Amino acid sequence: MAMNYNAKDEVDGGPPCAPGGTAKTRRPDNTAFKQQRLPAWQPILTAGTVLPTFFIIGLIFIPIGIGIFVTSNNIREIEGNVFMYYGLSNFYQNHRRYVKSRDDSQLNGDPSALLNPSKECEPYRRNEDKPIAPCGAIANSMFNDTLELFLVANESDPTPVPIPLKRKGIAWWTDKNVKFRNPPGGGSLEERFKGTTKPVNWLKPVYMLDSDEDNSGFINEDFIVWMRTAALPTFRKLYRLIERRSDFHPTLPAGRYYLNITYNYPVHSFDGRKRMILSTISWMGGKNPFLGIAYITIGSISFLLGVVLLVINHKYRNSSNTADITI
Repeated sequence: MAMNYNAKDEVDGGPPCAPGGTAKTRRPDNTAFKQQRLPAWQPILTAGTVLPTFFIIGLIFIPIGIGIFVTSNNIREIEGNVFMYYGLSNFYQNHRRYVKSRDDSQLNGDPSALLNPSKECEPYRRNEDKPIAPCGAIANSMFNDTLELFLVANESDPTPVPIPLKRKGIAWWTDKNVKFRNPPGGGSLEERFKGTTKPVNWLKPVYMLDSDEDNSGFINEDFIVWMRTAALPTFRKLYRLIERRSDFHPTLPAGRYYLNITYNYPVHSFDGRKRMILSTISWMGGKNPFLGIAYITIGSISFLLGVVLLVINHKYRNSSNTADITI
């Protein structure tokens, strides 16, 4: 039996149906959502709405930036606790493969991950047929110079006085107590890391990072600070805390100091530089002018764009009015 062909049936996506049957169609339902009839709002950008926005952004951002910049520059190396940082330049901790080269399960004390680290740690996963603890490129490149600060009390007695440097309290609480844990067990720390080996570039195994077991192994605070990777190639990381012992005496009294450095961390291979920074903190943290400069720059650009657009709008509006009068 012959059947009539209708092009409309092909467009609708369904085959022709027998008389009296229900037509099959791929058309969307006749609803406001599927037929795109929902109410909508579209802003109309005019000089009266755009120009005030630019000026408001400029007037808000510039004072905030100046306040942050001045506050950062007023941070000084006297009064209150003093923080000792080490700094590196030209070291790219933000490289994708470098950032992924770690095993968070191992760092959290998982016994199975301790002996069988993640493949993300390659090529620093195993050494001498033993699993590396901690594995990965981040841990392998840990900063390991030793810094000691001394005060020369007076010229007549040149014997230097060591400045007490606090090792604990430099890491984030969540890192120290949640993200990083030593392997479970009742024995010594060395026994809990049995069957593993140290990273290739380390001088000693992880369980010997500190004589205090509460600051050794994966919960060593120097190690935890290093494992929080930096976003930029020039960065600083907290190394030690110099606590203020008296309200009547500065934390670091005026005098001559010298810094003793045990050099273990070479930087020539990546053309880098090392530095030591002493700083106090303010309500916005340590000394860092970047945020203030960013606010000032954005505010200034926004204000300048507002002025330029105001001049352009005034010029062309007058030209349009003149043309209307002439016509």
